[in-house]
Amino acid sequence: MDPITRVTAATVDVLRALLSSSEPLWGLAVIKQTGRLPGSVYPILERLEKLGWAESTWGIDAERSGPRRRLYQLTAPGALAATRTCYQFDARARLNVSVVTS
Repeated sequence: MDPITRVTAATVDVLRALLSSSEPLWGLAVIKQTGRLPGSVYPILERLEKLGWAESTWGIDAERSGPRRRLYQLTAPGALAATRTCYQFDARARLNVSVVTS
C-alpha cells in the first residue's frame, strides 16, 4: 500500500465518509455525504483504489434498472491509514488555527 502524496480537505472528507460506513458506498452516496462535487470525489476514489487504500466492486441490484453501481470500501490497511491521515490533517488544522489566532 502506497502513501497519499497530497492530502486535501476533499480527500479527508471522502476518507471520513468511507470510514463512517460499515457497508460499501457508491460514488453518489459519497458525493451526497461529503457535499463535494463529482469531479473531486471520483478521482479521489480512483486514487485511493490505485494506492491500495480502497477496493471497488460492481454492485448487483436486481430491483434497480439502469447502470450498475461501483461500490467502494476501504481495505483493512487502508482504514488504518485513513484514520491516521484524518487525525494528522485535523492536528495540522488545529495548529494552523492556533498560530493565526495567537
